[in-house]
Amino acid sequence: MFGKGSCKPYFYQYDMIKRILYTLLIMLPVGASGQINTDRVMAIGRNALYFEDYVLSIQYFNQVINAKPYLSEPYFYRGLAKINLDDFQGAESDCSEAIERNPFVVSAYQVRGLARIQQGNMAGAIEDYAQALRFDPENIGVWHNMALCRIRQEDYKGAKDDLDKLIAISPRYTKAYLMRGEVDLQQKDTLAAETDFGRAIEIDRYDADTWASRAMLRLQQKKYKEAEADFDRAVHLSARNAGIYINRALARYHQNNLRGAMSDYDLALDIDPHNFIGHYNRGLLRAQVGDDNRAIQDFNFVIEMEPNNMMAIFNRALLLDQTGDYKGAIADYSAVIDEYPNFLPGYQYRAQARKKIGDLRGADADEFKVLKARLDKQNGVASGRQTADNAENNKTRRKSDKNMNNYRKIVVADNDEGAEKYKSDYRGRVQDKNVNIVPRPMFVLTYYEKHDEVKRQVNYYKFIEMLNDRRVLPERLLITNEEAPLTEEQAMKHFASVDEQTAAIVARPDDVNTRFARSLDFYLVQDFASAMEDLTQAIAIGNDFFPAYFNRALIRYKQLEYQKKGMEYDLKADSGEKNAVKAVDYELVKHDLDKVIELAPDFVFAYYNRGNVLSILKDYRAAIVDYDKAIQLDPKFADAYFNRGLTHIFLGNNKQGIQDLSKAGELGLFSAYNIIKRFTERKE
Repeated sequence: MFGKGSCKPYFYQYDMIKRILYTLLIMLPVGASGQINTDRVMAIGRNALYFEDYVLSIQYFNQVINAKPYLSEPYFYRGLAKINLDDFQGAESDCSEAIERNPFVVSAYQVRGLARIQQGNMAGAIEDYAQALRFDPENIGVWHNMALCRIRQEDYKGAKDDLDKLIAISPRYTKAYLMRGEVDLQQKDTLAAETDFGRAIEIDRYDADTWASRAMLRLQQKKYKEAEADFDRAVHLSARNAGIYINRALARYHQNNLRGAMSDYDLALDIDPHNFIGHYNRGLLRAQVGDDNRAIQDFNFVIEMEPNNMMAIFNRALLLDQTGDYKGAIADYSAVIDEYPNFLPGYQYRAQARKKIGDLRGADADEFKVLKARLDKQNGVASGRQTADNAENNKTRRKSDKNMNNYRKIVVADNDEGAEKYKSDYRGRVQDKNVNIVPRPMFVLTYYEKHDEVKRQVNYYKFIEMLNDRRVLPERLLITNEEAPLTEEQAMKHFASVDEQTAAIVARPDDVNTRFARSLDFYLVQDFASAMEDLTQAIAIGNDFFPAYFNRALIRYKQLEYQKKGMEYDLKADSGEKNAVKAVDYELVKHDLDKVIELAPDFVFAYYNRGNVLSILKDYRAAIVDYDKAIQLDPKFADAYFNRGLTHIFLGNNKQGIQDLSKAGELGLFSAYNIIKRFTERKE
């Protein structure tokens, strides 16, 4: 309602599937069974989907559809990949194909509902969710999304009914209380909203949204001091949320704390430099305290964003006038008068500016316009002039307000923007990695990594650089735990490279580098089984080649994590096909890392990865020993500090844990600060 919050989208993690058995079709005999091939292609496609290689996964699902177009699964999974690539129309079409082949799968209705939402088809999405609830009446995600659709349709009664049912199913689901509180506000029931927001805080006082929602209610109630206190708690839990600072600034402004409000706008704009309300309101406040030049900068930014924003242009005109740029001011006054020919302050200020540059004739014309308007008013002649809006104590105006007489008022978001934080909060679209406090991921040797605008460190090891200098691999080898998904062109390149490396292996069967190169190609196209086979062969050829052990450990770990977490949208989830992952399964991962450390005792990433494995096995003290060694070898290893900090916290050593997390934040892992705040809050 006043400004946009920042609720991140939710995703139901994928349920379990059986272990990956796929071998590339190009390596299978022509007469191989089609059923076996499609099963394997489906497995690897789902594997690529789980690890967010959406473009690559679509290629695999295309193969299955071409071979067996009567199957429901490949259409569904291709739709799921497309929705993650923002191809909403394609996702809807694929899910419709899947439903046509198997109309009893809840997940297909869920994904099609999401695709329809993104295309503005709320009624169609509600139909899908209603159908899904016929098969799974206690599905929290479906109730959540359906309620949001009804809110978008302004069907508040229907939304409240849905949320009542959702709360009956899951009484501790905080998002339901927050949404119902928003519906209460739309229905002007502030007492019910207070109850719902209060209940959400009781359930999860470490969720910034719970405090921010109640703070918004208190802003409406003009309880500005209490609103600021709630915003303080929200900031404590979510320091990188621009919307919270924007709204706390409003609470401070209403208490005449202009410096505090400007400080909040500064913080908000550091996080979100293109925030319209932040720039506009900071410009107004800077003008009020005499910081004219910087106020002009803010209005310049606003006008660049919205060239026809006449209120911003008029405010800039006043500031240009104040700073002596009379010609610039006159140009801005004229632009406003052209748009609003009955806006008398425009003529008044332009007349004064024209006098200052010696344009007395122009000034007289403007003053005559003002005089005539006043005489018309006295004589009862309608002028079409706007009158000032005295709502909200003359202090604020809605963003959509076009009444020029309100140009000095602080801007607040429109009513329909109050629910904006929920509009992207549909469950099921993208992976949710931020709900739980999780360790930093494992490192791998690969060719690609995600672009990081603030690169924390360059991961270096002399033997890897030697391989790169000798150009024994097709591309430069990187050490990273921020892997990037392949583009379509990259995927095609690595499929072709498999053929090239296969020919090289035939010519040089004992070349460990060629085996390792092909294993990287297989790994990048998510063919873990073939990659593992090549790595095992590389180890057999040269058992002192530690990169093969390192990557084999990583691939084994990924297979276990995939098997353990599985996939939400598993169409065979009810068939009883489940594989339990046991502690002993991780021993092979650990064994490979032991070998890496034996062969390369100064390879810091092996200690780090082994520490992660030991943490999974709940052998926290042994994990700390490995993180200690990693930090000893590289005192600026941010990921090791981060994971050691979490491990200390798991052991109850909060002080040591917070110290390590602080160091990780200092070295660039800014998410550590949010965790520090949570555990500091608990300690208090």
